[in-house]
Amino acid sequence: MVQMRKITAFLPAELINGAMEFSGAGLTETLRQALRDYSHREASKGLLALRGKFPGLAEEMNLAELREDREFDEHGNVIR
Repeated sequence: MVQMRKITAFLPAELINGAMEFSGAGLTETLRQALRDYSHREASKGLLALRGKFPGLAEEMNLAELREDREFDEHGNVIR
């Protein structure tokens, strides 16, 4: 089961009301979704910062080895 925490927060009423109106949900679900969205956005920023790079991966793998177990047709499409 997910551990829950009860919190007290002082937030501007217009901010909460606008978010609830936008989400169409109650206060708790609106806050949960906002926190999920925030976490997702921050994780996405980290991934974008890598810009296709994965530290250490380039030294461990090369394209030829990755393709060894595949067969390609004349157009370069994987057939097996």
